[in-house]
Amino acid sequence: MKYLSEYRDPELAKKYLEEIKNTVSRPWSIMEVCGGQTHSLVKNGIIEMLPKEITMIHGPGCPVCVTPLKLIDKAIHLALEKGVILCSFGDMLRVPGSEKSLLEAKAEGADVRVLYSPLEAVKIAEDHPDKEVVFFAVGFETTAPANALSVIHAKRKGLTNYSILASHVLVPPAIQAVIDDEESRIDGFLAAGHVCTIMGNSEYHPLSATYKVPIVVTGFEPLDVLQGILMVIRQLEQSKSEVENQYSRIVREEGNLEAQKVIQEVFEIQNQTWRGIGEIPQSGYGVRKEYEAFDATKKYNVQITEAPEHPECISGLIMKGIKKPFECSQFGKKCKPTNPLGAPMVSSEGACAAYYHFSGLIEAS
Repeated sequence: MKYLSEYRDPELAKKYLEEIKNTVSRPWSIMEVCGGQTHSLVKNGIIEMLPKEITMIHGPGCPVCVTPLKLIDKAIHLALEKGVILCSFGDMLRVPGSEKSLLEAKAEGADVRVLYSPLEAVKIAEDHPDKEVVFFAVGFETTAPANALSVIHAKRKGLTNYSILASHVLVPPAIQAVIDDEESRIDGFLAAGHVCTIMGNSEYHPLSATYKVPIVVTGFEPLDVLQGILMVIRQLEQSKSEVENQYSRIVREEGNLEAQKVIQEVFEIQNQTWRGIGEIPQSGYGVRKEYEAFDATKKYNVQITEAPEHPECISGLIMKGIKKPFECSQFGKKCKPTNPLGAPMVSSEGACAAYYHFSGLIEAS
């Protein structure tokens, strides 16, 4: 337990671990949906400290990782060929497209800018009325309010040179898709606290009731994740399947109603393609017709040929929880953060990156 001295409350962590060990009586598989939870599990040694009966399965909860390859190619095309100012959060820059990344496009002369907020992109559009500005709007429900707000602000300011290239994905349909996969063997879920901060817990109750699986909403600190695992194990051992809220200091049952209103004003639910997984029905946000002037997909009708993933990359199997990163033949070899074959190796929330940086497998090999 060498890691426990680094915890905010080592004694409480020990208590949770002891309770988990005393409660579990048979093998159980638990999927943590979000990449932030995956990094907490791996970085803080939780996987190594859990009893052998518990298998943690890493889910598709990295929006950068599941952004369609075709959309990354489109962003690169807009920046290189259309000459737009392409704005993005930093974690998208090194994600590989079919031929290059946004960072490589920037090195070739594209005007690609890293921002901390889409509202900064609106300011850039305001300051450069002669230039087209596109914000690469990627994320789960968590980032959707700010991206929607940028569109509302641009419209209020009368800007005609601002648009977003939207790739928003929704968590509950992804959980359903994972459960429905015939190769899936998952007994319970840790749901992402930041998503539920916005959307609340209500969308998870039908999933839990229909599929008879416990779903526990957690934060991202090691103690949050440990307590969430304990709560799932208690339910499984008692043959329960309910939605519980470990992250009650932040998450409310109804979520953030004001943020939801902003999302609903600009976005509507649509089918969405997830990189490495395929299309999941009703699992994404698209820009509503009322705001289509700010929809880069419609504004720039760029035709991009669908390109295949790298043949040696198994990121789809990893994000569905069927394989672990170290089960990829190229993990730490051809595929490294400096030269990734797939998105999960380069994203700050990718499972492959977590194992590469924190598991000790690279040094051991």
